[in-house]
Amino acid sequence: MRVIGLMSGTSIDGIDAALVEILGSRDDLKIELIAGQTFPYPEALRHQILSVCSGDSLSIAELATLDDAIAHQFSQAALSIQTGHPTAELIGSHGQTVYHRPATHPSQLGYSLQLGRGATIAQITQTTTISNFRAADIAAGGQGAPLVPPVDRALLSHPTHTRCIQNIGGIGNLAYLPKKSAPAKILGWDTGPGNMLLDLAVHVLSQGSQTYDRDGAWAATGSSCQTLVDRWLQQDFFQLPPPKSTGREQFGSDYLQACLTDAQVENLSAADILATLTEFTAASIVHSYQTFLPQMPDQVLLCGGGSRNLYLKQRLQTRLGDVPVLTTDECGLNADFKEAIAFAVLAYWRQKEIPGNLPDVTGARAAVPLGEIYQAF
Repeated sequence: MRVIGLMSGTSIDGIDAALVEILGSRDDLKIELIAGQTFPYPEALRHQILSVCSGDSLSIAELATLDDAIAHQFSQAALSIQTGHPTAELIGSHGQTVYHRPATHPSQLGYSLQLGRGATIAQITQTTTISNFRAADIAAGGQGAPLVPPVDRALLSHPTHTRCIQNIGGIGNLAYLPKKSAPAKILGWDTGPGNMLLDLAVHVLSQGSQTYDRDGAWAATGSSCQTLVDRWLQQDFFQLPPPKSTGREQFGSDYLQACLTDAQVENLSAADILATLTEFTAASIVHSYQTFLPQMPDQVLLCGGGSRNLYLKQRLQTRLGDVPVLTTDECGLNADFKEAIAFAVLAYWRQKEIPGNLPDVTGARAAVPLGEIYQAF
């Protein structure tokens, strides 16, 4: 089946679209990436999404308009990615997360809101669309995130190596994949900030002239402050055992302002601030491995936008010592579009009524098919 996966993460830098040919089911899954492209949001829409994610209020009517605008952009991405290629039979759209509140008590259900409704995408594209993937896992008592580890297991498990698949989007998350012959469980959780604090800091420190630090080049000219890294790692989230997930609500603009206040006390330059935030991201990932994994992995495979940050990759390698840090590109899976590919797979599984979550990862009481199906009429 030809399926389009659509994904926009917490960085809100655009919509990743992947047109994928999928064969098999769960244990014999095979994929071929036919086309992948990122479609930036119009700047006014991106600004509005960022404002909502930062806690700005809006009316129900404004929320509906925003929902429609995002769905329209996702629809155009789905139509554009098919240009010059065979038509897709199915779309899996993650949508745009604007609010994520994991459950803090077993008696409480979490809540997660993704805008860009699937019904609109189905009608504009005239293609069956599956969306709202997190809801079923949350209804089963899970965090609703991360949802990609079962796809990672199907595509990236190794016969003899234990692997951590480390996605670095706005938020970092991992999938721990024991070697195929081992009886150990697949694990996964959010590790903390990925690119989010770095991108926000670059925007502030450049007075709005830059949105990210290409290759980590600016950060690489600074010196990190280990005192601040150690202090920030004391935050409750990093001590909380999995399952756990987080988002812009916890590591967004307010958190950055607190970091900048700390940096001012330490008299850090702009480059030093970026170096320290980069070190914090790397340290939070490695701290998560050392604290919660049954053993350190044999390999770490990076994906997401942060996999292109050469300075961050270097800092991760230094902290991981002998554990090689690679990218999923080096194992045959495109690092830039892996998350979009994953939602194509989750939609494919939903169409076949195959469960898409892993209870050991999300904390759900059961494995359930994920996503709501919208037919085109």
